[in-house]
Amino acid sequence: MAEAAKILTIEDESPIRRGIVAYLSDSGFTMLEASDGPSGIETFRREHPDVVLCDLRLPGMDGLEVLSTITAESPETPVIVVSGVSLLNYAVQALKRGAWDYITKPIHDMAVLESAVRRVLDHAELLRQNREYRENLETLNQELTRTLEQLQEDEEAGRRIQLQMLPEDNKCFGVYTFRRRLFPSMYLSGDFVDYFPIDDRHIGFYMTDVSGHGAASAFVTVMINTLMTQYREALWQSGDKTILQPQEVLMRLNRDVYRQNLDKHLTMFYGVIDKAENTLLCSNAGQFPYPLLNDGQEVRALEYRGRPIGMFYDTEFTLGQLDLPAAFDLMMVSDGILELMPAEALQKRYGELLSRSLEGTGLDLGEMTVGLEVLADKHLPDDIAIMVITRH
Repeated sequence: MAEAAKILTIEDESPIRRGIVAYLSDSGFTMLEASDGPSGIETFRREHPDVVLCDLRLPGMDGLEVLSTITAESPETPVIVVSGVSLLNYAVQALKRGAWDYITKPIHDMAVLESAVRRVLDHAELLRQNREYRENLETLNQELTRTLEQLQEDEEAGRRIQLQMLPEDNKCFGVYTFRRRLFPSMYLSGDFVDYFPIDDRHIGFYMTDVSGHGAASAFVTVMINTLMTQYREALWQSGDKTILQPQEVLMRLNRDVYRQNLDKHLTMFYGVIDKAENTLLCSNAGQFPYPLLNDGQEVRALEYRGRPIGMFYDTEFTLGQLDLPAAFDLMMVSDGILELMPAEALQKRYGELLSRSLEGTGLDLGEMTVGLEVLADKHLPDDIAIMVITRH
């Protein structure tokens, strides 16, 4: 159960002070009280209350001086002025010095005071969360900026860094084998793939394709990798299960990327395999071609649709669920592969990719990419990423 908020009321009139303390105590708050300005400041410094209720006319120290002292020492602590002085200039002075609200006495309905207290508590919590979020993003942004500077100084070193971020090829998680290939059109790639154990039961994987090429796009793949790592750590550290819900992951990524004003957007397919049930949860943020599922009898496309990440702040994503075959190949390719196909129409290019995957009962990644290995030494029109998941 959450700890009750502490409220300090600084009021020299005992009946009023006792009435406020009694009412707010009954409402579930922990109450602190002081009868003059100096003792109020002392209690504030000792107890660190969540909200301060302060009269303007106090013995020992003027209420405005108390207000100024508290807001100077702790600007995030809400102070509500509760005063019998109803002149406008007093209210203006109080608000200028940092008061969050101004309530005049006598208080005919204590529910008004309680409502004001709860309102400033909610606002203070929102400000705290926003500050922490900004600090985290600033820290992340500084780390990413340093990474980008390193990439710009030495593209070859940057390529090695990006390749080191890639997961191990031909990686097995129980009966599931993950293979991948990445072919940058330049030194650095805006395409990226990753797969990882989430817990003893679940495997996560994703493919992302950042708009553009080169260092700027590679910078975004580093950011995505960092954010995905944070989401995974949130499960281990605080029990946050977002990483297990693909549509929630894409929504959070979309907001984080949008806030960065990177002038970049990206497509992404994220899936979670339940090893115990052999099922797949997935969500798609504009990734095309669609993943192809080959069970040895037929190949079908997982046609889940969605908007790219980073274009609109409030984008929502749908959740796909399916039972996986006992044995299968699940192939994912980025749209750079379509640039190498002869057909001009996008639909025809995708159809050709689909028909090629039907030629065998299993997908041989080595055979598929032998031609790309040669082309990659020259110049590809776009980055190409390929991932194949196999269950024997």
